[in-house]
Amino acid sequence: MSDVLTVEHLTVTFDVDGDEVRAVDDASFTVAAGEVVAVVGESGSGKSMTAMTAMGIAPDGARASGSIRLGDLEVLGADERTFRAVRGRRVSMIFQDPSAALNPVFTVGFQLAEAVRRADAAADRPTVRERSVELLRAVEVPEPERRLGQYPHELSGGQCQRVMIAMALAADPDLLIADEPTTALDVTVQAEVLDVLRALRERTGTAILLITHDMGVVADIADRVVVMRRGRVVETGTAGAVFAAPAADYTRELLAAVPRMGTSVGLEERVGSAPEAPSAVLDVRHLVVEYGGALRGRFRAVDDVSFSVGRGEIVGLVGESGSGKTTIGRAAIGLAPITSGSIVVEGTDVAVARRAARREMRRHVGVVFQNPLRSLNPRYTVGQTVAEPLRQILRLPAAEVESRVERLLDDVGLDGGFRERYPHELSGGQRQRVAIARAVALDPALLIADEPTSALDVSVQARVLDVFRELQERLGFACLFVTHDLAVVDTLCDRVVVLHGGRVVEEGTCDAILRDPQDPYTRRLIQAAPVPDPVEQAERRTARLASLSS
Repeated sequence: MSDVLTVEHLTVTFDVDGDEVRAVDDASFTVAAGEVVAVVGESGSGKSMTAMTAMGIAPDGARASGSIRLGDLEVLGADERTFRAVRGRRVSMIFQDPSAALNPVFTVGFQLAEAVRRADAAADRPTVRERSVELLRAVEVPEPERRLGQYPHELSGGQCQRVMIAMALAADPDLLIADEPTTALDVTVQAEVLDVLRALRERTGTAILLITHDMGVVADIADRVVVMRRGRVVETGTAGAVFAAPAADYTRELLAAVPRMGTSVGLEERVGSAPEAPSAVLDVRHLVVEYGGALRGRFRAVDDVSFSVGRGEIVGLVGESGSGKTTIGRAAIGLAPITSGSIVVEGTDVAVARRAARREMRRHVGVVFQNPLRSLNPRYTVGQTVAEPLRQILRLPAAEVESRVERLLDDVGLDGGFRERYPHELSGGQRQRVAIARAVALDPALLIADEPTSALDVSVQARVLDVFRELQERLGFACLFVTHDLAVVDTLCDRVVVLHGGRVVEEGTCDAILRDPQDPYTRRLIQAAPVPDPVEQAERRTARLASLSS
């Protein structure tokens, strides 16, 4: 097979405060026609910078040397005119967040038409529409004719990602660069998107350069793996060889950090005893949450949901997007309407409590959000961020605030040197640690964690989960852990509640639910979750596809 991408001795440097920083350091690898090559590594390893340099979209100030060839065309150092000629035609890129990459004010059809016209400027309107429908059908978007008239917000996350793939394929490129294409997707949607990419490769022969931190995704689809660390390639090999016998210490560390199902630690094992009935900190009974009104109709997001979270317990709330899990977390702190039923937090019924009682209740609840870059104030330093609840709610004197901030940062593994840094100066894992420190600053009785590790690299995720577990064991707060990652649930949680279509379909210990699921939906979730083993993952994929076709 001929190589569609050849990277040789690529080095990308930046000038930072007078010092030369190497984002990519002498990296070399190839991607052959019809091949899927996964580039893996932590944030800052240089994997995305390599891809952006190949597309000619590296940030201002980047200086690149070496060679990048698309087929026999050298593109490193090429002018914008050259890149305009190859982007979309010889190489296309799909990005991590389709909701941010798609323009919210234009329909799907309009945006697809733009991509089609770039590929064929002479195409008339009927031809453009026909090609747009063909592309949507190729990526298995249901009812493609109807989708052309819809806006991105009217589609699910998985459908938006398929639209992005369709746009990238408009000119039949030789190479598709997929930058974290499944990071924010639920396991079932992720499996479907990977099926689409695999089918495209088999049908069209398009090569795929996959940038990801999800080793389960790598095991599911990659032919070869390139492992990067601090800008350098530390290992390259077939997926089977890299997973079975990794040569580099760093690769072994990455694989060891991947959470695996079958490693759950129950409450009895963690605290040394099995309390017969831990007192409920969060008690949800027959909860119903509806949106909408008389004009547009009512939509029931949460439908008669009941469960509880006891003191010292971690309960995982899992399900696909739209299952109602985030809505329940928001309702627990008064940020979502409660149509009927009750949510009792530390004795306060959120559904009927007055404003003063709700305000007092929130003092006992900490929240960790999915995206710390959005939840942290960019104008506050780390020290100011952690100190804010201590000053505003507890109104502690300055000296006590300073000592508490120092202790909280130490609890989450950040030394005093981080106090004066701003969120943009931190890595994703460091920002999430700051968010956890802020959430536990008031010694909450209940912590609600909404997808706190979904966007983190596996090694960073492992460190954040270790911090989370240590704090929970020491402080003893109850925790509602909202996630779509079943391996994280199995690693961290005591019990799991499975939601589907706003209803609870199954509830119990992690060992009971994840090892012997009774509901077909739970079984489908477990089958869709990728595992970091190419052989086992191939068997699971075959079984999943067989169950879907039966």
